[in-house]
Amino acid sequence: MDGLHLVLLAVSGVDDVLTAFRPDGYGNVIVHSKNDSTEEGQARVLAAVGTTFNTALAAVMYQARKIVMGLDTMSGSNKKEMQRVLEKDVKAEYMYNWYDGLTYCTWNALGQNLDEQKIFNALNVLKDKGIEGTLEALSTAFAYLTHIVTNLIIDDNWQSLDHQGESQFQRGWTDFDANKDGFPSGLKHTATMIREQHPNIQHIAVWHALLGYWGGVSPTGKIAKNYKTRTVRKAEGLVGGEMTVIHEDDVPRMYDDFYKFLLDSGIDSVKTDAQFFLDVMDDADDRRRFMKTYQEAWTISSLRYFSLKAISCMSQIPQILFHTQLATDKPRLMVRNSDDFFPDVPSSHPFHIFANAHTSLLTSHLNVLPDWDMFQTSHPYSSYHAAARALSGGPIYITDTPGEHSLPLIASMTATTISPTPPKTIILRPNNIAKCIEQSVYTPYQARHFLQIGNYHSGSTASYGASLLGVFNVSEQALTELIPLAHFPGVKPGERYLVRAHPSGDISSPLSLDASDPVPSVLNVALGLKGWNILTAYPILSATPPPSTSTSSAERKKKEEKKRTELAVLGLLHKLSGAAAVVGTPKVQHLNPTGSENVKVMITLKALGVLGVWVSSLPEPEQDPEPQSDVPKAPQPPQQQTPPEWQNHILVLLRGRVVPVSTVSASVVGGKKA
Repeated sequence: MDGLHLVLLAVSGVDDVLTAFRPDGYGNVIVHSKNDSTEEGQARVLAAVGTTFNTALAAVMYQARKIVMGLDTMSGSNKKEMQRVLEKDVKAEYMYNWYDGLTYCTWNALGQNLDEQKIFNALNVLKDKGIEGTLEALSTAFAYLTHIVTNLIIDDNWQSLDHQGESQFQRGWTDFDANKDGFPSGLKHTATMIREQHPNIQHIAVWHALLGYWGGVSPTGKIAKNYKTRTVRKAEGLVGGEMTVIHEDDVPRMYDDFYKFLLDSGIDSVKTDAQFFLDVMDDADDRRRFMKTYQEAWTISSLRYFSLKAISCMSQIPQILFHTQLATDKPRLMVRNSDDFFPDVPSSHPFHIFANAHTSLLTSHLNVLPDWDMFQTSHPYSSYHAAARALSGGPIYITDTPGEHSLPLIASMTATTISPTPPKTIILRPNNIAKCIEQSVYTPYQARHFLQIGNYHSGSTASYGASLLGVFNVSEQALTELIPLAHFPGVKPGERYLVRAHPSGDISSPLSLDASDPVPSVLNVALGLKGWNILTAYPILSATPPPSTSTSSAERKKKEEKKRTELAVLGLLHKLSGAAAVVGTPKVQHLNPTGSENVKVMITLKALGVLGVWVSSLPEPEQDPEPQSDVPKAPQPPQQQTPPEWQNHILVLLRGRVVPVSTVSASVVGGKKA
């Protein structure tokens, strides 16, 4: 055993060849490939060996991207159209709310018998609940749910369909507009009412399947009359049988017309589901006709009309992963990273987090923003899911039943921006993608070990960033483990770190990877059932005064050590991913114009909240010791309380304005004032 890691990657999607791996039951990996083309094809398998799993994986993914981007996988006309759309139609500024806004989804919240009145009622309850929560519980501006939710997804069952009452796989799409039973005045009326009554909602998305609906297109509907169709046979199994789909010649026109209709109706984003149906077409001829046609038509139209404000759902088939999601020649696409959130299946919740953390090992190398799916904030696993979503680096959607909201939990995931006017509520999303850490890659789900998920929030310089480590108990018993500092992504030898736990707020002593450090660089973590913890390692910054003019080098060193101040910027406290509120790299400067010990710290934040800063020491007044006496003291009259000495040495400015010292507090960490 040489301790090296071998990673194999089967590449598909660049032509009509699908290549995958299968086990043979004896420890061997079998390459299984099928060619849907009438021409001779080529199977591609990449292999890399590395000292770590992640370096080997990065090597094969890098090479795969070179292959995909080096080949002409799009037709000439689609390639030109894609370039034209990217240059003229994509508006990058719209992506801010889409990526960083909190989203409300109707799926689990309102059920499958959806209508516009249920949507209106749900949004009104969010608004009313937010006001009540502010008065009774949080007493802060960001508690208003009417301002917190900035995106809305109208999920399945708004469309016009045939075969009322039958299985979803038997129902076909009949018309672009919403069904008349639930939306009697049409989709445009629904969207207009939402935007008028809830101006905080910046984006409204609707759900649809890539082929129209789960059962494709109705052969007798309005859509089938306006576009050429074709009947395809699906492979036996979950979705077997025949269905009608738009003919490959008309797919681009249909998508262009459909998305233009949506935009004219006030819809500016989509959730496009059931994309794997392209791979369950039974005939090679059909797969060859539709595989790239649908992907390219959907991508071009979503770019043209929505600036790619789209969620790609059930799309983790090789032909889509490599053809649409790997190349970096277009904006990053939001992609569902796992199976659904199942609120009524208790055993599904730990595995949901486990599956997302491991899937992200692959998807973090794609040109996508992994979406860990929606969840409910009033649920036995609500904080468990919230911690994972906040850590993920992806979007956050809630699908709460109207009136069943945890405002404190929502507040822990969100914060209010300083600008623009009026301020907006955003999620605190780390700027990298979370995934299972290197040390846990091979740990099975049933191993009775913590699931450890790492992320890294980068600063503006390569030397600075906060490392986040989510620890989740996915077992069915309480566990205690020692977690080394080396498990935190991005920590570097020679640097010192402060680790803070959320939600407890406990802070470690300064730690390092240096073996000679007297403080062991391990953390003791104990979690019960459904237990979780987010540990964040913050780099310790030093402010060293200019060199002393003392003649003795020993004296100079002693004075400089005495005046050196160490700090760690903890981001926004009381937030699940508060470190992600820090933008760029904090600047620490020792002023010392006349020998003083003043230190200036400049921190840029993307949102408001309680900012935490750890300081190695704060001034305390010198006091003469009281003389010892056996004589009891006489009662003393009450004296006016004097402010602590450190308040005389602190000045906090927010955009040049002095912050009242009464809003600044200090607590003891490790026996020191901080």
